[in-house]
Amino acid sequence: MSHLVLLLAHPRVDSYCHAIAERIGERLLDLGHEVRSHDLYAELFDPIMPALESHTSGPAIESTLAREDDPLIARHREELRQAEGLVVVHPNWWGMPPAILTGWINRVVVPGVAYRLAEATGHPEPLAPVQQLFVVNTSDTTDEREATLYGDPLASIWGRCVAPYLGGPEVTRRVLRPVTDATPQQRADWLDEVDALTVETFGRTS
Repeated sequence: MSHLVLLLAHPRVDSYCHAIAERIGERLLDLGHEVRSHDLYAELFDPIMPALESHTSGPAIESTLAREDDPLIARHREELRQAEGLVVVHPNWWGMPPAILTGWINRVVVPGVAYRLAEATGHPEPLAPVQQLFVVNTSDTTDEREATLYGDPLASIWGRCVAPYLGGPEVTRRVLRPVTDATPQQRADWLDEVDALTVETFGRTS
């Protein structure tokens, strides 16, 4: 059995992101994984980084982070320490994750939990056992506009910025677009596609 963390970041409970996360969570359980699911908005996750947490390297920051007083933040960090896979579902907002999810990265993917950094300009030493990073994004930007105008900044955020600090897991990412005006049949087809990609990525436990 693998230990997986599933993060959902969308404020509307009737959002398509909720439907995606629910389908993925159900499939992961069917596959035999242990899943810790978190709806960051429903949990009122605090994304605001205190000044004491704003350092990035050296043993002093690890000691500071180990004394976390917020039990929810501490729980997320402990789960990431054990996670063999991280699943993230969120919309594309201004080429970025929602602020609450960016805050999760700032406060949970930290020294002493996900990695160790001897000096600020060095390379991270991985600590978390994450082997798979699976990201599903919703968007209303067309493929053509994304390619010619924006360049898909979320691909860089997850693949080039976050993944190396999780130990360099294999990154699987699917963007569903445009979502707002998609027909019910298209949305159903996308859910089936994400379901199949979940099976392909995580397989069945022995």
